[in-house]
Amino acid sequence: MPSAETLRTFVALPLHDTALIERLVSVQRRLQRECPYHTVRWVDSKAIHLTLFFLGDIIAPRRAPIETALKVVADVVRPFEFQVKGLGVFPSSRRPKIIWAGVHEPTGQLKLLHRAVNEALEHVGFEPDSRRFKPHMTLGRIRRRVTRADAAIIGHIIERTDLEVWGEDTAREIVFFQSVLTPQGAEYTALARFPLGG
Repeated sequence: MPSAETLRTFVALPLHDTALIERLVSVQRRLQRECPYHTVRWVDSKAIHLTLFFLGDIIAPRRAPIETALKVVADVVRPFEFQVKGLGVFPSSRRPKIIWAGVHEPTGQLKLLHRAVNEALEHVGFEPDSRRFKPHMTLGRIRRRVTRADAAIIGHIIERTDLEVWGEDTAREIVFFQSVLTPQGAEYTALARFPLGG
């Protein structure tokens, strides 16, 4: 059990484009109508983000080196555009746990940013994420007590949803977030913000 002095943290790209956020909220509402009642906990529109690195529980003295490492990365990476397109689930449509919107950035800048964040945090003592980077934004989480039948229905709904473009945004900053788990879901607070390109 984490002590009161620990912080549950992650690094992410937030959304800024209001039209895109509104479009994603409309997608959530549409899916909420189609999915079995009370089977999905939907992410608040202000909390939708693209995770670059999940640090987990850290003690307060680790904040300073983390923030220094992130500032170094942000200073040398220029802002870039990305597209939010399509829907999917993790880990599979038969037993979904996460509903997500896909993120596409064809120039490779997003992958380079992800790698740079991993390498910078490795230098301050974090194990790099060995999983293949699949950029996405979580829209909802399947509740724990959902039946297999209802979970399969949700997976089928996501599979048959058109893979349309939801919108575009510009990556302008990386944010060091704290996550506090509550009965209503996770609440995020920005501990530090680092504008791309300094």
